Parts: sequence; C-alpha cells; structure tokens
Amino acid sequence: MDADLVELRPEGMYCPAGDFYIDPGQPVAQAVITHGHADHARTGMGCYHLANAGLPILRWRLGEQNYVPHPYGVPFRLGAATVSLHPAGHVLGSSQVRIEVDGQVWVASGDYKRQADPTCTPFEPVPCDVFITECTFGLPIYRWPDAAQVVADIAAWRDECAAQGETAILYCYALGKAQRVLAELLALGKTSPVWLHGAVDAGVQVYRDAGVQMVETHRVADAAADVDFAGQLVIAPPSAAGSRWLRRFRHAQQGFASGWMQLRGNRRRGNYDRGFILSDHADWPALLETVRQSRARRVIATHGNTDALVRMLNEQGIHSTTFALTRGEED
Repeated sequence: MDADLVELRPEGMYCPAGDFYIDPGQPVAQAVITHGHADHARTGMGCYHLANAGLPILRWRLGEQNYVPHPYGVPFRLGAATVSLHPAGHVLGSSQVRIEVDGQVWVASGDYKRQADPTCTPFEPVPCDVFITECTFGLPIYRWPDAAQVVADIAAWRDECAAQGETAILYCYALGKAQRVLAELLALGKTSPVWLHGAVDAGVQVYRDAGVQMVETHRVADAAADVDFAGQLVIAPPSAAGSRWLRRFRHAQQGFASGWMQLRGNRRRGNYDRGFILSDHADWPALLETVRQSRARRVIATHGNTDALVRMLNEQGIHSTTFALTRGEED
C-alpha cells in the first residue's frame, strides 16, 4: 500500500515527502498557502509558497514575509515531492495544491467554488488518486442561485431603499465577497458609485491594483459630515453590524451576502432585513461534480459539514474519510 502523501498533525496538513505544511495553523519552517483568508494564511512561517496571483493579498494581510510565488500549473520541487498550484476559483490568487511522489498524486483543494466570478481565475479540475476537499456547505440543502441574479437583486434592493429614503447597508467579507459584488455590479451595467467601510476599501484597492475591474467606490470616512447616504449602497464587513459606525446613517436597511443566507433562520438570528445567497464556496452539487471530475479513488473531506458527503461517497464506492481541521466561516 502506498504511503499517505498528506497526514494530519497538530500544525495542520503535512506532506512528509516534501517536508511542508498546507495552510498550517501554527508556525512552521515551510508552508504552502492556498489563499489569503485569515484561517488559511498566518504570520510566523519560515517560508511561504503561494500562487503569483495571491502575492498582493498576502502582502496586504501579512506584510513582508519570505514569499516564494509560483505561476499556476508550473511544477516545483519540495524535498522528494513535485508540487504545483492550480486555480481554485475561491478568491483572487486562491489555489489547489497538487502533490506527486513516485507516480502517486494527491490534490488538496483549499477553499473553492465552481460558479463564475469576474474577480479570480476559474476552478480547474485536477485528476488525482486522492482528493482532499473542503466541505463548508456539505449538505444537500445548499444549492446556489445564479450569482448575477443575486447581485441584480442587491441593486434592486438599493433602489427600493432609495424610494424610502434609506441607506442599503450590505455586510460581506472584506476579501473576496465585497470585490465580487462590485465586479458583478459593473458587469450588469450598474454604474452608481458604492460607499465602503475602511476595512473593505483596503481590499478593494488591492484588487484594483491587480487589474480587477469594479464599479466606482468611495470611502464613507472621506464623506463630509453632512452627506446623506439615503439611496446609496454601502458595503461593510460583518464586524460593523451593531457598531457605533452605523450611527453615520440616519435611516438604513441591513442585508448580508453569504451562502449562510440559504437558511432563513440565519437571517432572522442576525436581524438582517435582507439575506442574499452568494457564496465563495462550492455548494452540494458542485462538491459532488468536483469529486467526480477528480477521478479520485479516495476522498478526504475537511472543514464543514463532512458527514453527508462522506456517507454518500462511501455508498458510491469511493473510500472517504475526514480530516478534522478547525477553520473560520468566511464566506
């Protein structure tokens, strides 16, 4: 029996043949980073291998470190392992990690989605023997609507708020989701400027510098004190909900863009006026399709609702287990 190319250690997923970790949770000498979200990229590593496209994100998030960027699809050696990075479609610069040792191939997906996204390179199916897949939304209830229609609904909500003299405050994550909404608005021909919380603006500027086209934006902090935001769309991180920052807006509705909005109870518990189902992760059908396209004989599910996927794949004759990794819920 072939030795496992990736094993779970306290620091995270470890490749013994290459002596490196994938998205380690603790400081290690050599890390391969799939993308820049805080639950995958942390300070304290001796060396960071990553995709070229993700370098601006890590510099923004982590500052100057010992970065070794690689083009998508170009193999490089780490110890006895041949490694290459392939687009994951999650956020700008996100990658899957392909590892080959003595003819055996493993792929660690990192976070990924299969929907089109104008802000990042689309997911690329990578055939392998063993596929380590994220499973954030690994339940049959999670099935995403068309993203362009969701963003059209956000624009329509802004118009509804304008008719009532209210501000439309949309909460979404500062890396990936906010930029996707802004790019989709532009693609729909919605040219009205959007106002941004400072934490969102920083990431938007990184994306603009990387060449991503989005609608015009302004920082709320730069507006004059007497500016009335009625009828405007304002994008803020979820952490701004309930904060003093909201006092800037006299009358407002609040919405949240996330895959978690598929469940109405999440919207009610968050006390949001509107919930928009927009995710940067694979939904249930996409998880199944991606496993099929991988042609893997073995699957390891991690991060999220793994039980249903593991059970279904085992019933289909694909040997499936789990890695118990602790991640955040950025979506």
